[in-house]
Amino acid sequence: MNRTSNSGPGVENLTRELDSRSSDGIEVLLLWHPQGGRVSVSVNDAKTGESFEVRVRDGDDALDVFHHPYAYSALATPLSFEVEAGVAPSDC
Repeated sequence: MNRTSNSGPGVENLTRELDSRSSDGIEVLLLWHPQGGRVSVSVNDAKTGESFEVRVRDGDDALDVFHHPYAYSALATPLSFEVEAGVAPSDC
């Protein structure tokens, strides 16, 4: 499920979904933000309505953060999908 478009101005700056998984109402996305050159993992729990984003730090294994985001949740920031750059609310 790619949340970006392949046409239009500024495509190279859009957030790109590298991987995703969903289980028991919890959606986890591995995202690349080319404009800032960073990777993050976002978590959305449909049951509780809670969402957060963990920015993968230098030296961290992005796949480890993707597979175990709650272990990294102390580093997380609350996330609103509506304001996350490049991710349209209708895509969530």
